[in-house]
Order: sequence, then structure tokens, then C-alpha cells
Amino acid sequence: MIRVLSVFGTRPEAIKMAPVVHALQAAPETFESLVCVSAQHRAMLDQVLGVFGLRADHDLDLMVPGQSPAQIAARVIERLPPLLRDIRPDVLLVQGDTMTAFAAAFAAYLERIPSGHVEAGLRTGDRFQPFPEEMNRVLTTRLATIHFAPTAQARDVLLAEGIPAADAHLTGNTVIDALLQTVRPDYHFHTPRLSSLDPSRRMVLVTTHRRESFGAPLESTCAAIRELAQRFPDLQFVLPVHPNPQVKATVERLLCDLPGMYLIEPVDYLEFVHLMARAHLVLTDSGGVQEEAPSLGKPVLVLREVTERPEGVTAGTAVVVGTDRERIVRVASELLTSAEAYDRMANAVNPYGDGHASERIVAALAERFG
Repeated sequence: MIRVLSVFGTRPEAIKMAPVVHALQAAPETFESLVCVSAQHRAMLDQVLGVFGLRADHDLDLMVPGQSPAQIAARVIERLPPLLRDIRPDVLLVQGDTMTAFAAAFAAYLERIPSGHVEAGLRTGDRFQPFPEEMNRVLTTRLATIHFAPTAQARDVLLAEGIPAADAHLTGNTVIDALLQTVRPDYHFHTPRLSSLDPSRRMVLVTTHRRESFGAPLESTCAAIRELAQRFPDLQFVLPVHPNPQVKATVERLLCDLPGMYLIEPVDYLEFVHLMARAHLVLTDSGGVQEEAPSLGKPVLVLREVTERPEGVTAGTAVVVGTDRERIVRVASELLTSAEAYDRMANAVNPYGDGHASERIVAALAERFG
């Protein structure tokens, strides 16, 4: 039996780790699967656990209102080692680029426990964009024992950084596994405001929450959305407003008075993936959405200056527009008025996987630690 401890703490991590945990649980003759949550994002994490039917075997429960990234890392490094010494997993799995992922990998290293990094090899090359995620990724790579790259380009990055080829596995992205297991055509929204969306009108989905966008960049993004809403009065805009006060105050101040603007509380995973499926166009600074939306045939405008997911840009499913008002309006307007430009992006091949990434990860774990 290979004892695997999966550690995660935010909604995106839980979404991308859920298919891996399910795949581990489906092989009880080979794996003992344990889940530890840090609860870096308590409420949003618990929503996803419910959607995927997951139960935490251990809960570090470190969520504190207004906590800093340093405080999150410190609490994980303080609370996780005693658990590791107690259960002694054969391998610890982390996902992505959160403070939980980096700190858990570091805690495993201190206890001389191997760790595996799901979604390894993503880079922008700028240590401050996104912040602190880029450095979390780089450091987790140095700490991990086995690496699961979502794309060939990500694996090439790992090899260029000196990771042995035998330790860098090309798997695809587990977010596609989760998405394809979840979306269904007969879904009905349970959020009251979303149930009032007019299905005959095009809808633009917007998400923006990155720390590096706080202040002037976010204001510029909101100004672009405002201009688009005024230029295309037939559109509906849905923007789940991140609870961070710096995001919430700016978005509500600049966008609350527009007709056709749906400023809503963050929704659960089921609601959100079906919002993507319903959307005509997606504007986002989220990493996961850059991968998910193309799988549903939705063009993506990336509201960041750089992206660690260049495969989507190369494939033609995404365009990096940054936070410049004029550029956002220009590119979005072209997609909203030109059927040819829209179809070119909507029909581009999604480079992020085929829905079987978790199976490949589990197979690699069995080969390495069996």
C-alpha cells in the first residue's frame, strides 16, 4: 500500500485535486488516500469538497480574516509537521502555486518525505507577476520529488531547470478532468439573480482578483468593462465579486449603476462552470479559467500583463490584453462584432488536456512509489 497525503487549501486547488483523489480512491488495493486541508479559503473550499463528495481526514483550520501570505505559510509550516510525523505518508501531493502548496512541500522536505507537484512547470519569468504565485511555483519545483506537468511546454521548462526526465511526467491538466465530469446541458442556476439571465442575449463573464491588479490596474479594467457595457447595450455582464475589500470597493463603485450588469457574490463551482458554459466571452485574470473556458469553446481575454499559461495564447484560445482600458475594449469589441474573429478563437484546439490527467498521475505514483 502506498500512503498518499493530498494537501490543499483553496477552491482552485480542491477543484484540480478532486479528480486525483478520486483516482487514488478507485485503486484501494494500491493506495491509501488521505486528505488534509489547510482551509486557506474556508467557505469556498468547503463548497468544492461538497460538490465532489470529498471528506477531509485532517483539517489544519488556519483561516484567519485578513491574513497575509506570510501568516498562511507560517501556520502551515507550524501545524503540518506533527501530522506528517504521525501518519508518515509515502508521498505528499500539492497542487499549483498557493502558499499552502509551497509551505506543505517545504514541511514535507523538512520531514524528509517525498512530495509530488500537480500542475508543475508553469512560469511567467517575472517573480512578481503573478505575486506571490510565481515564486511559490519556482520554490515548489525545487522542493518536489516528482513533477506532473500539464503541457509539453511546462515539462520542457522543468527539464531546462534541471529536473531529471524520469521525474517530470506529462499528464495534462486535472482541471479538464474536473470540468468534463461536471458540466451538463440541463443545468439550472440556483442563484436567484442568475436565474433571471436572458438566454436570448449574449453574456460576458468577468473575473478579476489578482493582488498585482489592485488599485489603478483594476480601475482601468473596470473602466473598460463600463465602456463595453455602454457600447453594447444588448450584452449582459456577470461579475462574481471577490470578497477582498480592495476588489469589492473598486468594482462596486465603478460598475454598480450599469443596466445589464450582474455584480454577484462568489458562486460555487457548479454555478461557475455553468456560467462559463453559458457565456459568449470570458474576461479573466484567473489561471484556472484560462484552461477551463477553452474546453467549452469560449474565447478568453487574459486581464494580466503576462501569463504562465502561454499555450492558450499560442493555440489561439486566449489573448493577453492586460489591464489597459483601450486594449481590452478594442479586442473585446472585435470579438463581439466579427463572427470570423470569434469563431477562430472559439474553435481553436484546447491545449490543456483530454480529461485523463488524474489517471496518468496515479499511474506515475504507482510506478515510482510501488
